[in-house]
Amino acid sequence: MDVREIMKILPHSFPFLLVDRVLEMEILRRIVGLKNVSFNEPFFPGHFPGDPVMPGVLIIEAMAQTAGILAYKAMGEEAEGKGVYLMALKDAKFRRPVLPGDQLILEMEAVRRRGNVWVFRGKATVSGQVAAEAEIMAMIREKEG
Repeated sequence: MDVREIMKILPHSFPFLLVDRVLEMEILRRIVGLKNVSFNEPFFPGHFPGDPVMPGVLIIEAMAQTAGILAYKAMGEEAEGKGVYLMALKDAKFRRPVLPGDQLILEMEAVRRRGNVWVFRGKATVSGQVAAEAEIMAMIREKEG
């Protein structure tokens, strides 16, 4: 799945769309996304000047966006016209910095679902090394406004 299809699913746009491609997807089970981290990312000039590091909260956001794609695709027509909203974050850990030029691989697994509420567990890796891991709870519901 390329970025054009992702943009049809997620409500995010530049500079906040943090998934460039979906590499693998098993509906109801797992998804693997990709974020190419460019030196031109808008957060690098301020985080940190002279030592650019992708903010951990944005790594988690990229993981949540990837999980949201899986939930949206799994729910099919039931999800059309709705948005994916983050509800909770558990056991987030950061293991290595994500730097300009890195390819962030976002691996998310659906742990459970109750109606429109999903729980995912996953990790973000760079060159096979874990950069971050977390459990994420999200809800698919009507969009605000």
